[in-house]
Amino acid sequence: MRRVVHDGPLIVGGGLAGLSAALAAAPRPTLVISPEPLLRASASAWAQGGVAAAVAPGDAPALHAADTVAAGAGLVDAQRAETLTADGPATVDWLSSLGAPFDRDADGAYAVSREAAHSRARVARVGGDGAGRAVLSALVTAARASPHLTLREDARLLALARDGAGRVCGAVVARPDGPVLVTATAVVLATGGIGGLFAETTTPTALRGEGLAAAWLAGADVLDPEFVQFHPTAIDVGLDPMPLATEALRGEGARLVDGHGRPLLGAAADADLQARDVVARAVHLAHREGRGAFLDARTAVGARFPEAFPAVFASCIAAGLDPREAPIPVAPAAHYHMGGVAAGADGRTTVPGLFAVGECAATGVHGANRLASNSLLEAAAFGRRTGRAAAAEAAGPVPTAPVPDLPPELGAEALARLRQLMSRDMGVVRDGAGLERALAEIGRLEAGEGAALPLVAARLMIEAALARRESRGAHFRTDFSSPAARAAHTRVSGRADERNKAAA
Repeated sequence: MRRVVHDGPLIVGGGLAGLSAALAAAPRPTLVISPEPLLRASASAWAQGGVAAAVAPGDAPALHAADTVAAGAGLVDAQRAETLTADGPATVDWLSSLGAPFDRDADGAYAVSREAAHSRARVARVGGDGAGRAVLSALVTAARASPHLTLREDARLLALARDGAGRVCGAVVARPDGPVLVTATAVVLATGGIGGLFAETTTPTALRGEGLAAAWLAGADVLDPEFVQFHPTAIDVGLDPMPLATEALRGEGARLVDGHGRPLLGAAADADLQARDVVARAVHLAHREGRGAFLDARTAVGARFPEAFPAVFASCIAAGLDPREAPIPVAPAAHYHMGGVAAGADGRTTVPGLFAVGECAATGVHGANRLASNSLLEAAAFGRRTGRAAAAEAAGPVPTAPVPDLPPELGAEALARLRQLMSRDMGVVRDGAGLERALAEIGRLEAGEGAALPLVAARLMIEAALARRESRGAHFRTDFSSPAARAAHTRVSGRADERNKAAA
């Protein structure tokens, strides 16, 4: 196998978290790898709502932190939430300084929207619903112009490499001309989430938890992998992935109704702005009962749709729908993974030399149910912290590492089966029988395919869901429909043989 020695951090992933870390690592030489050209397969680019931060008059980071803790259903680390929200205003200013064109009001201040479970409007947006692509585009431009960065946009993670002491010191990546072992002084995982494990998702289908699985196989702890947020208003027009109807529409007054026009969540003005897990279950129930679910924005947005929410409008028109004249059919879809590789605010994991940031990490700020638009904030704010920490970590000589065992690839037919079983049994509503059935099917897939990374990630998630015999936040079980008296995290220790190898 070819080897490349890089004297600095290796960042795996070119979304908002990865590029924020890469830019903050300056002036340390930093290598960024991405499986596709930047912007093409990043969930960051698909985000519509914006960046949550206390930038409006009358708001404060402490109020933002309180909303974050409340949404997380007992599992948010309050100190980490305070760190994140305190970073919020400066993070928005930093993104703006790079060229992110946030909407402004007549006085030049940031224009903000209100989204679910926020006590006030605090989501800085771009063009109504174009924040993700606009913000990430600004970072891509900055990254391409940064002399300390080297970008490789044709490399996919296969496995992490460790030295004899158990320290992560590189990765094997697949490139068009074959696999390459890249050794580096630190590795930052910014590989995104797990939406591609589900048949109904709003994220790029290439995101299948492979970074999560690779980290666990290398001995890293995983936190709360059972908690998956399902967005309640994916546009239900038979596309894979499903287009998203941003929550900001409901912030503007759009209402969720059934096929008869009756409200799904009650008549109160803010009924549709409850936490996402509550809204997603209401939409799921309407579908299960045959009533259908629709987002009616005709009165709240109406003729303003093309200018106010151009991305949603374009998706609807492409599907033959005009949201100015008819309600939008919607359904829940896998949208964000609150669980991930256990990491601190600076990205440090339980394995030396390995960092994780963004959706593949679990830093304690999302708990059981992520507060809307906190994900872009976390990616940028903690990305910058992680980049600085990884650059400092990379001050020593480049270590050497043996070539690790490489997991098998998952075939297309097996992947299709996996996605169906995950949506069926690990979806919005779960029960023990379905989770047991899912594990049995995972076992059959493993027997035929081997321990492919998507199967490893799926197994971690299902086993944790089966062990959590309660309902909390985005994890809802019909056989244990109430929360336990005490909120407790699920911590899955890294693979035992890797921990034992490091100890030896």
